[in-house]
Amino acid sequence: MQDHILEMREITKEFPGVKALDRVSFQVKRGEIKALVGENGAGKSTLMKVLSAVYPHGTYTGDIVLDGQVCQFNSIKQSEEAGIAIIHQELALIPLLSIAENLFIGNPQKKMGAIDWNKTHAKAVPLLERVGLHEDPSTPINQLGVGKQQLVEIAKALAKNCRILILDEPTAALNEKDSKNLLDLLKTLQAEGITCIIISHKLNEIVYVADSITVLRDGQTVADFEDAKSVTEDDIIRHMVGRELNNRYPLKSHTPSDEVYYEVRNWNVYHPEDTSRQIIKDVNIQLRKGEVVGLSGLMGAGRTEFAMSLFGRSYGSNTSGEVYLGGKLINTKSVPNAIKNGIAYLSEDRKTYGLVLGQTISKNISLSNLKRISKMGILDLNKEIEETGENAKQFGVKCSSIFQEAGNLSGGNQQKVVLAKWMFNLPEVLILDEPTRGIDVGAKYDIYCIINELAMAGKCVLVISSELPEILGVCDRVYVMNDGQIKGEMPIEEASQEAIMRLLV
Repeated sequence: MQDHILEMREITKEFPGVKALDRVSFQVKRGEIKALVGENGAGKSTLMKVLSAVYPHGTYTGDIVLDGQVCQFNSIKQSEEAGIAIIHQELALIPLLSIAENLFIGNPQKKMGAIDWNKTHAKAVPLLERVGLHEDPSTPINQLGVGKQQLVEIAKALAKNCRILILDEPTAALNEKDSKNLLDLLKTLQAEGITCIIISHKLNEIVYVADSITVLRDGQTVADFEDAKSVTEDDIIRHMVGRELNNRYPLKSHTPSDEVYYEVRNWNVYHPEDTSRQIIKDVNIQLRKGEVVGLSGLMGAGRTEFAMSLFGRSYGSNTSGEVYLGGKLINTKSVPNAIKNGIAYLSEDRKTYGLVLGQTISKNISLSNLKRISKMGILDLNKEIEETGENAKQFGVKCSSIFQEAGNLSGGNQQKVVLAKWMFNLPEVLILDEPTRGIDVGAKYDIYCIINELAMAGKCVLVISSELPEILGVCDRVYVMNDGQIKGEMPIEEASQEAIMRLLV
């Protein structure tokens, strides 16, 4: 008989107008690494939120069985006391507090009713060593990179003596090296007896680290693979999307113009706080109409800082350089000026900078160009509904209606809404920063098709991506950035992962 530490039986969870989980059953063997995969909106995160009591007992139907006993968790604290800890995709750390303070939030180390700081720091050191983080516990969180912050989150879970560790997209914001370090850490924790559940869209990582795999689709369990090593990525994709996905990238059907349309010359940017520190150094790039250009580089290379500085100088200080559109010098010194001149920027953080999560799909789309749906300064609500509905349909946003809140959409559909929002403003140049971060292979393919269509429409598209296969699959030409400088440029026919990596080291 299998030794299951956890069983979830016939779990059903509904939101207004949506059945997110439909009688889902899920089993995890003691001490294994279980992968939970599926498209955006399949119900993976919802199922784990039920387990960790983010959605408490009574808000769903079905049973949670832990160590053979039915459990009814009414709060996150109760699930943590039972040994369950969840690390969400958006890290729950307080940036201005120290590592040690973050480790024991909600679990303070006290002496005579007051926080014992000596005890706090003394307990923090072995926890950090356990996850391979060699930092002073007094270091503020905002001085750590994303990879190290992820390790702090795991150490925080270990501080609560967790037996089941749930990680939701733990490597979504990490580079390849940090991702592998984290996956290897999970194997180390497994050897210590901790059971792990990992949600990820990076199928190569799933195959590398998982012992078994459960696939969800449309809120239902569609496959259980007891031996992850006997499963191919194509097998997983077929069950995830319900069809064969023979090509990860659509065939390119656009032909770039010979004439340079968007050009950045001698672009320099300094740190917004430490104004003596130069972040971007004499960068020059060119984009042609109907061309998809990649910007590749490791995390910390300056790609996002460069993109944000181009979009109305949203990042940096002492910015200098020139931007030309159609051969004419344009003013991009503020976000309204950048938008007015036909520049659009899709942030890598769609939930913070791309969407108003509490607003409807319709309101989010129209936000970039209210003049288009206004008459004499007054919004025409009928026109807004008609035109934003058409945009949402054009971009294939899957929703109950355009009046659905953006925060209730899956990640892939949220990304489509952000793209629809910017296209509502009819831009000429689109800067897409990590456009497929945190979304599944099916939704990624949809985004790639949209990028292809934008290029066919004659738009200039700059794609920033940490995934080299993505750069090679969707772009016509690639720039390689390292340490705030362009280290090389090559047509995609001459590009390879090895050629790009040589310029990054």
